[in-house]
Amino acid sequence: MISTILVEHPWLSPTALIVLVVAGPVLGRLLVSRPRAAWLLSGVALLPVALLTLTPVDRELFARCTVQWALPTPGRVELMANVVLFVAPVLLAGVATRRPFAILLAASVLSAGIEALQAAVPAIGRSCDTGDWLSNTIGAAIGAALAAVALWAARRPQRHDRPSWRGAAP
Repeated sequence: MISTILVEHPWLSPTALIVLVVAGPVLGRLLVSRPRAAWLLSGVALLPVALLTLTPVDRELFARCTVQWALPTPGRVELMANVVLFVAPVLLAGVATRRPFAILLAASVLSAGIEALQAAVPAIGRSCDTGDWLSNTIGAAIGAALAAVALWAARRPQRHDRPSWRGAAP
């Protein structure tokens, strides 16, 4: 069902990615001093990952795993959706831990584990794909970079000695 929606509206995933790239560092900066809230939101952001990758579907699989190294593009809606899927959880967990690149590594391992589980349990009707892992890891890298930007912005000292726009003297 979700694949059908994405095929019918291929602009959804790139638009979601743009929104995350623009709003992510702002939200992350606000959450730097609230790690519990960042963890909670990260957990909420992981729910779609679990639902979209581990929920059983009614289909028979003839091939267990596909080995492909296709890069996501807006025209490859499923791969692009896999990128978007990991941006928010990694961004939020990276802010919560203040270690975005450690979270990037953990997210890549999580994605590989999901693909291995899909291969090991054919009863869920999911097929593993190296392209999915690559797309998830690219999304995790984007999330880690956004978390790093948020952490950098939070460390910058606020400058209150600038003249106001009203023409006040310096």
